[in-house]
Amino acid sequence: MTDALPIGRTCPFTPPAEITSRPPVSRLRFADGSPGWIVTTHAEARKVLTDPRFSAQGDRVKSPIRPETQPTAPGAFAFMDPPEHTAYRKLLTGQFTVRRMQALTPRIAEIAAELLDALQPGADLVTQFALPLPSRVICELIGVPYQDHEFFERNSANMVDPANSFDQRDTAGEALFGYLAALVGRKRATPGDDLISGLIETSELTDVELTGISAMLLFAGHETTANMLGLGTFALLQHPEQLARLRADPGLIDGAVEELLRYLSIVQYEVNRAALEDVELGGQLIKAGETVLVSLPAVNRDETRFGNPAELDITRSTSGHLAFGHGVHQCLGQQLARIEMRAGFAALISGLPGLKLAIAPEDVPLNTGRGIYGVASLPVTW
Repeated sequence: MTDALPIGRTCPFTPPAEITSRPPVSRLRFADGSPGWIVTTHAEARKVLTDPRFSAQGDRVKSPIRPETQPTAPGAFAFMDPPEHTAYRKLLTGQFTVRRMQALTPRIAEIAAELLDALQPGADLVTQFALPLPSRVICELIGVPYQDHEFFERNSANMVDPANSFDQRDTAGEALFGYLAALVGRKRATPGDDLISGLIETSELTDVELTGISAMLLFAGHETTANMLGLGTFALLQHPEQLARLRADPGLIDGAVEELLRYLSIVQYEVNRAALEDVELGGQLIKAGETVLVSLPAVNRDETRFGNPAELDITRSTSGHLAFGHGVHQCLGQQLARIEMRAGFAALISGLPGLKLAIAPEDVPLNTGRGIYGVASLPVTW
């Protein structure tokens, strides 16, 4: 029985051996003391994420790092089951088509270039590039004024900071929801050319639902990509042969992004599902009501699916990686995230010759206890 999550990493890019060396399906004690399960292999993870007998409903699933279940806020469709999840997702799918995301590519590249031009040697790549790039993009997409970015970035970070008490995290969440509720009210009175206004005009969603959708998209739209850009840059700098290959052949950028997604798997804990009935999985009986945690870092290092999974290889085939999840809950914004990462990494590699850390690698601070893993800061020079 494992109940020591989060477990610290001895290497910044390698999931703890206590997780990756476990059987495909094994026992895990959740934060409320109840027993559940952890899945660490690719095949069993796909089963959990596609089987309708496993629920994503927020008030059903338990967390290894938070003692109580979380009621699902209206509009927070990532924590709902069909048919509610299906209805919300259908409304948003048209906003995140591949064609529409590709149309954003020039604007994303423009933002990346602007941020790069403002960098000075010794700058913190997280606060001055990795975070503002996706923040500005998601603000423009959903209609949040970017001048308020410090407010929503601070509260988003406080919501998931393990150093904060649960009351402090809840207070941050309430502040963010209050801000977005007021914004939705303004959009209803004066629509603009943005996602929130589009939903107001084309749906019958209530203001409360629109606030929940906005909060989820705003948080997911900047927190995850920012951590991938920061941690991914750190990984490339620590694997100079891979960085050199990418510099020599910029056409490898698509494969490099997919490999970094697989190799880093920044979503650590909160891919949880609750069994709606007794289910056999990996030779174990999952009882109705028990929660199963799918460990994406372990799953994407499954040696039966990926050869030499502990190696970073930007030329490998990463087909089937689960960094964006799988099944009906697969990340809605995955194409946007890919385009942002391609633009971000391409700008850094082409625009900063001789890019290197400005501090020792062992001094780079890591966000080890959060559900979204990454670097807290990354001072660089070139």
